[in-house]
Amino acid sequence: MPNLLFVCSKNQWRSPTAKDLFKNHARHQARSAGTSDKARIKINQKLIEWADVIFVMERRHKELIKQRFPAVIKAKPLLVLDIEDNYQYGDTELIEILKDCLSEYL
Repeated sequence: MPNLLFVCSKNQWRSPTAKDLFKNHARHQARSAGTSDKARIKINQKLIEWADVIFVMERRHKELIKQRFPAVIKAKPLLVLDIEDNYQYGDTELIEILKDCLSEYL
């Protein structure tokens, strides 16, 4: 069962919404984290090691992760979803965008 990690800045809107799409999923487990010092759950080495695939909302999240965890991240797919910080948690438009971006995993 592949582990999916979703990352945004503060881990309060985009990445938790993405994680929640995978609640009780038959094939995947999902967690979420943020890159900011103010994130509810901060990205860390343990989460990166847990993940089989890492999805970030913006390119800057990818760069931050590559800088902070260069040794751990080399063997992991790190995919940019290109979803700007324009949505609240559970926003229906955000959910539709995520479903479209993640269709092969859902």
